[in-house]
Amino acid sequence: MGDVADTLKRSRCAPCEGGIEPLGDAQVRALLAGLPGWSLDGTHIVRTWKFANYHESVAFANATAWISHREDHHPDITLEYSTVTVRYTTHAIGGLSTNDFICAAKIDALFEL
Repeated sequence: MGDVADTLKRSRCAPCEGGIEPLGDAQVRALLAGLPGWSLDGTHIVRTWKFANYHESVAFANATAWISHREDHHPDITLEYSTVTVRYTTHAIGGLSTNDFICAAKIDALFEL
């Protein structure tokens, strides 16, 4: 992982109840550049992983749910037989926050294990 991803994965999500502005385009682009495989889709960041079988897909979705629960920042997860798609946004602000990128980096770090 690069410097951006390393910093993000060591960070913790901050509670967000609204009242702050979403990240600007330049901030989003800079953070996305440090998270290969993630892309911008409107007000979400999205990544899809392919696995060998259903069991691996379910295990990854469960690990993603566990990380997200610990950070109290929950994505939309789409589980198919051999693919999992994860979409993060910060609903309370109607856009992206640093929390979305922190969780994305932590999920990417699963593959370092």
